[in-house]
Amino acid sequence: MRLLLDAHVSGPRVGARLAADGHDVRPVDQERELEGYSDEMLLALSTSEDRVLVTLDVGDFAQIAQRWAADARSHAGLTLLVGMGHSEFGTILEALGRALAVRPDQAAWHNRVAFTGRSN
Repeated sequence: MRLLLDAHVSGPRVGARLAADGHDVRPVDQERELEGYSDEMLLALSTSEDRVLVTLDVGDFAQIAQRWAADARSHAGLTLLVGMGHSEFGTILEALGRALAVRPDQAAWHNRVAFTGRSN
């Protein structure tokens, strides 16, 4: 899966593990040139590269996704990590693993917003 990790989703801790599992990962926190990108710019970047955007910023990205849908603007997919902190690396990896297993095909993520939480 092609993924763009938002700045608060650790590239070294989460991104490296996802890459080791075979995913094509671009972590924002590891690219100085992406500092200062707005949330909207990150969603546009992920779309231009056909990457699912993974973020802990549920409120802002949910609103952006709603605006884009209202404007008939497509995106490559969003995974909104709910109810976990940026330092909960194991929890984030488990939640992402479940979300990606449900939709292992990149095209199945197009225009999809997945709210991904802890396992019960």
